[in-house]
Amino acid sequence: MLLGLSKIIDNPGASVSFSTSVDLSDLRYGISYPVSEPVAASGTVRNTAGVLTMTGFVRTTIHGICDRCAAAFSREIRFPIDVVLVTELQNEEDEDEWVFPLEGDSADLDDIVRTVFVLNLDSKLLCKDDCKGLCCRCGKNLNDGPCNCQKELDPRFAALKQLLKK
Repeated sequence: MLLGLSKIIDNPGASVSFSTSVDLSDLRYGISYPVSEPVAASGTVRNTAGVLTMTGFVRTTIHGICDRCAAAFSREIRFPIDVVLVTELQNEEDEDEWVFPLEGDSADLDDIVRTVFVLNLDSKLLCKDDCKGLCCRCGKNLNDGPCNCQKELDPRFAALKQLLKK
């Protein structure tokens, strides 16, 4: 979807609001496709002293398998949009991922939403930020509580353990 900005390009202080949803169900992340619902985006494009800045949020629900505990999960996420829109890129080799070129007098919202979503998504999909994972010995999900495994004694201290038995 293209967002027309011709009214604000030459009008410092002007702004345009936007709201859209983008289908990212084809987005592959590792071995999974975590987005099955549309990604909603909303915000404002402002002309601040001749610089077009886009601010807002993208939000959706991701579905996947936790990389720590292997449990299936669904989690709502919300990422900020804070990008700059330019009429042309000066040096494409030094291109900033948060700077987007306009197509004529319009911004490509689909491209911006996809980029913001991918760059903000964590490298590992977790069911929750403080996921404890699985016990390395018995495989119990530690989010459900501690396991009954005995802690292994460091073999370097085995001689000291013998002294405690006496």
